[in-house]
Amino acid sequence: MSDEIEPSAPLKRSPLRLIVVFAPLLVFGALVAVFFAQLMSGKDTSELPSALIGKQVPQFELPALPELKTAGQQVPGLKSEDFKGKVTLINIFASWCAPCRAEHPVLMSLSNNPDLTIFGINYKDVDENALRFLGALGNPYDRVGTDQKGRTAIDWGFYGVPETLLVGPDGIIRFKIVGPISAQKFDELKIEIDKLMKEQTANS
Repeated sequence: MSDEIEPSAPLKRSPLRLIVVFAPLLVFGALVAVFFAQLMSGKDTSELPSALIGKQVPQFELPALPELKTAGQQVPGLKSEDFKGKVTLINIFASWCAPCRAEHPVLMSLSNNPDLTIFGINYKDVDENALRFLGALGNPYDRVGTDQKGRTAIDWGFYGVPETLLVGPDGIIRFKIVGPISAQKFDELKIEIDKLMKEQTANS
């Protein structure tokens, strides 16, 4: 009887098992390649396409944010018809959104333009929290609609909060900013606003 231990046979891996083992690595490698390609392209990764650019605002109606007042008057809710005949920014925000707080001074600055109307959609928020948010930072909005279920945000094609769309006096969506309004986006937005103002003056 021999005390020698026979060497174990090498494990045989089936092709299917190899695919299962290495598939996550392949997927990760593909994602890294896509990200690197976008990075090297020089494109702004914050620019996401919007199917609504060049189209009319969607049909919707949202209730007002209760107890939100300006000069003692209730700030009204928001509906599709409110966009007609004016150059309008529509901004989606929430009190729980840190980038919304960061961009809010920009909206307050834009609200000083008497020819520009700013509407807000309060997204999946608690009314009391939204009131505290606007009470502390100021209210740049002429109208605010509450979208607690988030359905209207989907109709507008919003990806998240904050986002801002520029709408012409004809009710057609012209420009979109995904995420907070950066310095570069602010300059681009001002150019687009000026274009629409000139169009409105020429057509009046």
